Amino acid sequence: MDDHVDSDSIKSKQDASDEPLVLTVLGCGTLGSAILSGILDSIYPINHRDAALSTAVADSLEADMPDRTPGAFIACVSRPSSAKRLGSELKQHLHRIKILQNENLEGVQQADIVLLACKPQMARDILSEPGMREALAGKLLISILAGVPVSQIEEILYGGTSESEASCKIVRVMPNTASLHRESMTVIANSTPPLSPGQAVLTTWMFTRIGRVVHLPSSAMDAATALCGSGPAFCALMLEAMADGAVAMGIPRAEAQEMAAQTMRGCAGMVLKGQHPAIVREKVSTPGGCTIGGLLVLEEGSLRGTIARGVREATVVASQLGKGLQGVNGTWGR
Repeated sequence: MDDHVDSDSIKSKQDASDEPLVLTVLGCGTLGSAILSGILDSIYPINHRDAALSTAVADSLEADMPDRTPGAFIACVSRPSSAKRLGSELKQHLHRIKILQNENLEGVQQADIVLLACKPQMARDILSEPGMREALAGKLLISILAGVPVSQIEEILYGGTSESEASCKIVRVMPNTASLHRESMTVIANSTPPLSPGQAVLTTWMFTRIGRVVHLPSSAMDAATALCGSGPAFCALMLEAMADGAVAMGIPRAEAQEMAAQTMRGCAGMVLKGQHPAIVREKVSTPGGCTIGGLLVLEEGSLRGTIARGVREATVVASQLGKGLQGVNGTWGR
């Protein structure tokens, strides 16, 4: 595998404090590459589209600026096809990225910050590699593994305790696939004990580059996985259904999809600006009008309850994902 960055250009943690940080992504799949791409585009805009802030990023820029930010990047993958995919997806930034294949330990050794973005069932093998615990010592490990609490990662690395100075600091984060377009909704779990002020600022800063950020207790992370991680799929299904209805009434497919997407985006924008969803709905529902007629059909079909139950079921499934790290078979992915 050809490296796109010479080894000498990747600075270690012992370098001068004004050197940029090195961010390594372990398991740079769909979500990992989306996050990496979003961060790179926000730091190094390559065209007018990237320079123009998304609404989510613009609303999140009040986050404090860390003393040091990532400036060198390593993407770790396991297959040649994944390396080829990354080379294509991130071609605009390849001179800033080192792609490593089956060299996770080297990637972590050279890192200051490690983003654990592999599939949950791969975490034990990756983190149990000889030398990995030592390579992570004193570093910040950000886990975006669905359904895997910090306690399970600590169990793999340290047998359940990580209080020594040689341990890394682990924080659980749940972004979503809209990271690629810098429109993610990211939830950062409150750590116990808490991150240092510098680590907290850095973590928040990283994810405000790709969208909005909220902080919640760790006990809420399975529900956050369902709402934010699975949510784009739920929204896409509703968007597709709205477009189907328009197609059935004679609107061409391409135009119907664009209209449905912009309508959903506009509604979301009003809610994010402070309007309650019920107020938005009431403003559109004039007496005897077409909107209230359509809403009655949706209510008769139990749409509201069905969607809510979908989020609830996704939460239950999310809570089971990490059990595979303990040898329990399950369904993986979101």
